[in-house]
Amino acid sequence: MGLSKLDTLYRQVILEHSAQPHHHGKLSGDATNEIELNNPTCGDVISLQVKIDDGKISEIAFDGSGCSISTASASMMTDAVLGKTVEEAQQLVLDFSKMVQGEIEAPDELGDAGLLSGVAKFPARIKCATLAWKALYQAVDKEEQDD
Repeated sequence: MGLSKLDTLYRQVILEHSAQPHHHGKLSGDATNEIELNNPTCGDVISLQVKIDDGKISEIAFDGSGCSISTASASMMTDAVLGKTVEEAQQLVLDFSKMVQGEIEAPDELGDAGLLSGVAKFPARIKCATLAWKALYQAVDKEEQDD
């Protein structure tokens, strides 16, 4: 597949996640962990709810407002971490952060989120892409402190 066709595919997946984000809204039950973060440089805001059962993320949802990169990244993040242990989710957050900074290639475990590796070429967008991931890390870090 040619590079321009691959770029088009990547853009299409990002736009789809932005237009119809997965796990968007509020959890139907009680969340065990909740957090709200914002990116003051561009105005993105995320409210993240996570339910952790037996050390695994059993449910996750996000709400808020943000640019297409921020929303798509949050959607991709929820898909990537659902069903993972807290430790696995934290590792994915670290891997994602390194990837969007251009330090590593996209690990397969990131799923669609690996498509955001191109954000490394646009430093101003890194904060947009990492907002949801930082929210997740902080939300589940509280779980670790409670143990």
